[in-house]
Amino acid sequence: MTLVPTLDTAAARIPSGAAGLGFQLIRNATVKLRFGTTTFLVDPMLAKKDSFPGFPGTMNSHLRNPTVELPLRVAEIVQADAVILTHIHPDHWDASAKAALPKDIPMFVQNEDDAAGIRRDGFTDVRVLGADSAFRGVRLHPVTGQHGSETHMAMLGSFLGETVGVVLRGEGDEGDEGKTVYIAGDTVWTPEVDRAIATWQPDIIVLNTGYARIEGFDGAIIMGKEDLKRAHDAAPGATVIGIHMEAFNHMMQSRRELLDYVRDTGMDAARVLVPDDGQAYRF
Repeated sequence: MTLVPTLDTAAARIPSGAAGLGFQLIRNATVKLRFGTTTFLVDPMLAKKDSFPGFPGTMNSHLRNPTVELPLRVAEIVQADAVILTHIHPDHWDASAKAALPKDIPMFVQNEDDAAGIRRDGFTDVRVLGADSAFRGVRLHPVTGQHGSETHMAMLGSFLGETVGVVLRGEGDEGDEGKTVYIAGDTVWTPEVDRAIATWQPDIIVLNTGYARIEGFDGAIIMGKEDLKRAHDAAPGATVIGIHMEAFNHMMQSRRELLDYVRDTGMDAARVLVPDDGQAYRF
């Protein structure tokens, strides 16, 4: 059964203590997920607008990043029970987040290399995602990502590095009714993505659809509009959410383009969300 999202118009935040599943896009790839009373903050990047230069060698590198301000106060954004980092590129984990988050907050990361770096930053509760990862009634399962095409990885693999997606499955004891969310992270479409959707049959699929591009290469290093349709078609019972757009210099796909594509290709608009920064939903 497809979950029907309700736009939270009463407040620019996920309601605290509310039953069910809550989703909020903060900005870029930074989101908050609430399973019952447990809130996860994913890929916090909290810098002020224009804080640092564009990424060298990427499209529109003359622009400064991030290209837009945060929609909420940092003190409000960091109100969470745990953090999930899909990887530690600066558009997903930055100095502002390191400074703002409490050093004892539980941090879930993809591997020991990332964990070591985060511990060096002073964080004391760093956990590597594995098959048995769990937190307050939510199971967390890593899904291997690929941060670009085979050509990208062959030539720039050491720069692009490893990345991970995460499947979060509520165990049903916090009012979340056992709902499942798949956050794909910075990846192109791979057999691992297919397997995750087929295996977990998520209720919600969150895709980074900004179609980020590197100069001199065809294609993108993350997903785009065609991938959103692919997820829509592969999971007819899921709500698909497109994020990671309009906040960094190398993002080449806009929300408007994505919404136009949803309409033009006949996708079920009722189960495709393209949220604005700060927008929150209840499921």
